[in-house]
Amino acid sequence: MLRAMKGQTDSARDPIPAVPRLGVNVDHVATVRQARRACEPDPVAAAVLAELAGADGITVHLREDRRHIQERDVRALRGFVRHMNLEMAVDRAVLAIALDVLPQAVCLVPERREEVTTEGGLDCTRDPVGLATVVRELSAAGIVVSCFIDPDARQLQAALGSGAQAVELHTGRYANARDAAARAEALDDLRMAAAAGRELGLRVHAGHGLDLRNVAAIVAIPGVEELNIGHAIVARAVMVGLERAVREMKDAIEKAAAGLRQRRSAREEEKS
Repeated sequence: MLRAMKGQTDSARDPIPAVPRLGVNVDHVATVRQARRACEPDPVAAAVLAELAGADGITVHLREDRRHIQERDVRALRGFVRHMNLEMAVDRAVLAIALDVLPQAVCLVPERREEVTTEGGLDCTRDPVGLATVVRELSAAGIVVSCFIDPDARQLQAALGSGAQAVELHTGRYANARDAAARAEALDDLRMAAAAGRELGLRVHAGHGLDLRNVAAIVAIPGVEELNIGHAIVARAVMVGLERAVREMKDAIEKAAAGLRQRRSAREEEKS
């Protein structure tokens, strides 16, 4: 189905970075804090350390139930970090906060109170008018809007129709695959979705479940500009510290990108 989208529009003209940007999600720093309703650890301080260690941006999810990140965190972060990506549901109350705070980017995500973490992509076909209205208001405020979606042709088309400038491909099925065949199938879907998204003129990001062991294959997907990674970095930080955990992930991404460039160069030399 994804292959059927090929060639429907001109390819996206924005240059793709040689190395995907790393957005560090600090939600679970706030999770630890909220376990005691204390002041520490502070996700704002964590965000600053992450950027100092090489993160290209900071991602936070202001959930309707406020289980980790709080409104005050969002407001404080805006003044301390270079690039802020606010994850939010299609919710008027959170929209009002976003339009007041004005993060550089917003990623629209699905949300259920019962879930432990985001379980799948946003269904952009469910309420296209409501989605387009929120995207239009955010875009009018100068915010880059993406939709967090499963690698599916209908979702790509619906995200494009909403006016979103980008999509973040949900990599959970790949990250959680139980065997090599399932992993390969999920990776193939991600590759096709990334290619189709670029041809539609969308910027392509990816995230969910990525860690040091599995990130290289996502880096190798042509057209992926940004990776948003949270749990693996925060979990690693418990053992080695946040700055080292961020540097390790940044190094893994850069190493994978460099290896990809070397392989492409070798193939071109063989052809010439």
